[in-house]
Amino acid sequence: IAGVDVVAVQDGTGPLAIQQLQKLGMEKVFNPEKSILFIDHAAPSSRAELSNAHQILREFSKKTGAVLSEINEGVCHQRLIESFVKPGDILVGADSHTCTSGALGAFATGMGSTDIAIAMATGKTWFRVPETFKIEVTGDFPKGVYPKDLILHIIGLIGADGATYKALEFCGLTIEKMTMSGRFTLSNMAVEAGAKVGLIASDDTTGEFLKEEGREEDFSLIKADEDAEYEQIYQIDVSVLEPVISIPHTVDNTRLVKEVEGTKVDQVFIGTCTNGRLEDLRIAAEILKNKKRHPDVRLIVTPASRKIYLEASREGLLEIFAEAGASVTAPGCGACVGIHGGILGDGEICVATQNRNFEGRMGNPKGFIYLVSPATAAVTAIKGEITDPREFL
Repeated sequence: IAGVDVVAVQDGTGPLAIQQLQKLGMEKVFNPEKSILFIDHAAPSSRAELSNAHQILREFSKKTGAVLSEINEGVCHQRLIESFVKPGDILVGADSHTCTSGALGAFATGMGSTDIAIAMATGKTWFRVPETFKIEVTGDFPKGVYPKDLILHIIGLIGADGATYKALEFCGLTIEKMTMSGRFTLSNMAVEAGAKVGLIASDDTTGEFLKEEGREEDFSLIKADEDAEYEQIYQIDVSVLEPVISIPHTVDNTRLVKEVEGTKVDQVFIGTCTNGRLEDLRIAAEILKNKKRHPDVRLIVTPASRKIYLEASREGLLEIFAEAGASVTAPGCGACVGIHGGILGDGEICVATQNRNFEGRMGNPKGFIYLVSPATAAVTAIKGEITDPREFL
């Protein structure tokens, strides 16, 4: 039984958690300042049922003092790393990609709505301590290869359930040199191999990130013991990696981009809690600058948070996207979960920077989703077919 530092729900799972508390007569929160209700999956709401769910969250916030993250503030996982989670925290969230915060050196994991409800009310939950897989990464990224390609490669290597209830610990010289944006991408997708958490030791890079967010005092060093024992050790040299793509309908169904080049696409989506950060938008904008999307391709760009949206606006990135023919939407989950804009038509293909390509993920079980890096997404939008980004860089 462990004390919980931060609890999070979103507009898909939050109403369920609140209703459970109401049934139990426990409509309260243990720590209002660190209990956050995010409206991000359908923000702003696209239909009445979702608006009613949002009302439940807003009313619960007023009753209990829990923090409400409104529409346009961004995806829960991005908002958590920006404002709420610090190294050493235990974070539980009613969303599987809560593991994103593991890149800060936090034990961050997703759980069911009932478990989250009890954690929110009592400030405690129960864990079985997971065994750890050590993912040691060395080498320098080649041109056109990014952390997204690395994590897709790792998931393809381990398998979709190969690390079920394990902790993935990303380490090695490559991780130490990696930006926080890249680290968040790795931790975000740990759950796609079945992992409970995706951990990265905190260091100077972590400290600088927290300082930039105005939370310098939240920094502390969290790292593995020198004599730590691991169930398995994977050693990966990124210098030999090529751009990777995950093809329908499972994340571990990976190929090299060059193996599926030429596949015609209908939509390209750049954003989400995986690759909607400023660094990702910069990569895409550099490729799209002074170019146009293919006339047969819809291009959607969704910054992960309002902070990122504003920074991208100041840098002129949003203008580049608009001039390229993209639809730039409000911060949030956007098209990723298929309850907002960007739902696919029957038989349509979308190349996306998100973390899942399950059947029906983007709102239509007859659609097809391919997962890629922001660079691969951007060049694909220009060419109208899946394209290796190294051709443009």
